[in-house]
Amino acid sequence: MSHHLSPPSSPPSVYCTPSPQSKTTTPSPIARFFLSRQKSSIKPSPLITKHVSSTQHSSSEFQPDTRLLFRARRHTNPAVWCSAIICLFFCLLLIFFGITTLIIFLVVRPKTPVLDTGHATLNVVYFDSPGRFNGDFNFVANFSNPNKKLDVKFEHAVMQLFFEDDLIGTQSIRPFSLRRKQTDGVVVRFMSSLVYLPPSHAMELQKQVLSNKVLYNVRGTFKVRASLGAVHFSYWLHGRCEVQMSSPPSGLLMARSCKTKR
Repeated sequence: MSHHLSPPSSPPSVYCTPSPQSKTTTPSPIARFFLSRQKSSIKPSPLITKHVSSTQHSSSEFQPDTRLLFRARRHTNPAVWCSAIICLFFCLLLIFFGITTLIIFLVVRPKTPVLDTGHATLNVVYFDSPGRFNGDFNFVANFSNPNKKLDVKFEHAVMQLFFEDDLIGTQSIRPFSLRRKQTDGVVVRFMSSLVYLPPSHAMELQKQVLSNKVLYNVRGTFKVRASLGAVHFSYWLHGRCEVQMSSPPSGLLMARSCKTKR
């Protein structure tokens, strides 16, 4: 009887065959060995580590504190609001008056009052002592209002008499008014007593008296108020008249030249 010999069985394996689930979850010892070598060989660069740390530090340094922002927020003082409202009101008021004045100037076209003269008398010119002048001069100042829609009032008026730019007489005029297109005359009397004149000017005045041609200069300064209903505005006016008189005691007006400007 023959015996059938079976092949020798292989020795048992040291490692157990892992299940499919363990293959995906648990690496083999050799794989774990290589993974550990790779992790130990890869080290972060010191420059990168320093940059990351500095970036984190700067971001934390410049990050605003929301608590401080919320604490700093306060309500506006009511006095500030009242001041702002008052300033706005005055600005609007100034704009309104500016526009009103502009409309008046464009529609009404105000004109300057005019100073002129048509009559004057030179009564006295003599010297008590060298350089001491005495005189009597009457000047009729004619004021006219050329405006068709504006009334004017001369609130302040002062007139002065000059000879060769030397003041020899001063006279003030009471306030008066002129209606539209009205002309009025005011008699101004200049009385000079012991007025000092430089020797050269005193000699020149005596020569003019002898030649029957005395030159005087009348200047006026006026504060004028123009009115259109409830709207009014004021300005300063300057008048100047150069007159040529005959010799006293019956000196009469021979020639004149008057100018008026603001």
